[in-house]
Amino acid sequence: MDPAKKNATYDDLLAVPDRYVAELVAGELHVSPRPAGPHAHAASTLGMDIGSAFQRGRGGPGGWWIVDEPELHFGADVLVPDLAGWRLEEAPDDRAAAYYEVAPAWVCEVVSPSTGRHDRVGKLPVYARAGVSWAWLVDPLQETLEVFERRDGSWLLAAAFGGDDTVRAAPFDAIELELSALWLRNLP
Repeated sequence: MDPAKKNATYDDLLAVPDRYVAELVAGELHVSPRPAGPHAHAASTLGMDIGSAFQRGRGGPGGWWIVDEPELHFGADVLVPDLAGWRLEEAPDDRAAAYYEVAPAWVCEVVSPSTGRHDRVGKLPVYARAGVSWAWLVDPLQETLEVFERRDGSWLLAAAFGGDDTVRAAPFDAIELELSALWLRNLP
């Protein structure tokens, strides 16, 4: 499948088979395969850890709505982060909708060799323009977590962690995250 199509429309995005992730950025259709094992494992584990503490309030403060792979509409751009989170007071009114136009406070992209450039160069600027406050980039092959904070419309690298670090990373620094749990090499 052609990885990018110029002047694409939402109808082009809808025509992409479900076995792919499709996004529109600056008029280009970006199509990537469903995530491989290391990517899926990192996203799932991180979603469980953060969701439990910040959505369900188990071992954490609650107060958030955390979603796996939401479809976000920012003008003509349509993005699908691996994870996104809204503070409850800022969450979309219709949470049963197929997509959301309200920018989340936090997004997480789990980068892979085929998506890393698109995540960094294509999507991060759109998130900043849309008003997302925090962006995390998790690389399960390099075993890293980069935490970006939006300041004056641009991203500032606030922290970087790796390997087996146990971290407190904003905006979820009320709990400790064991990064080793995100890496496929550490399965029980």
